[in-house]
Amino acid sequence: MRIAFFSLLAAALLPAAAQAQDAAAGERTFAQCRTCHQIGETAKNGVGPQLNGLFGRKAGSIEGYNYSNAYKALDKVWSEENFTVYIKDPRGVTPGTKMVYPGLKDETAIKNLIAFLKQYDATGKKQ
Repeated sequence: MRIAFFSLLAAALLPAAAQAQDAAAGERTFAQCRTCHQIGETAKNGVGPQLNGLFGRKAGSIEGYNYSNAYKALDKVWSEENFTVYIKDPRGVTPGTKMVYPGLKDETAIKNLIAFLKQYDATGKKQ
């Protein structure tokens, strides 16, 4: 009887565990972003702006980065929700962006990427 109960409990909890955000997996996903973006204490603007403290930050606001007119015109503060929509189709969401990335479609990979990015505050320190 106990074995059946614990088996059912484990089966019920497994989907929640599988959906949890995984920052280490997000770091692996971020490898494809590194071509243009940096993050961390030594991050600098490159082809794209550095991504320290992304969530809660106004879009197009990193000093020293030359944003496209599309980004300069945005009135958006980055959240997990709008980042999720954006990263699936950057050029579709923000026509005129300089970002040429075709998009990340996998929901789990997006959640993991968000977990990775959220680790870094505006100064690039891991929280």
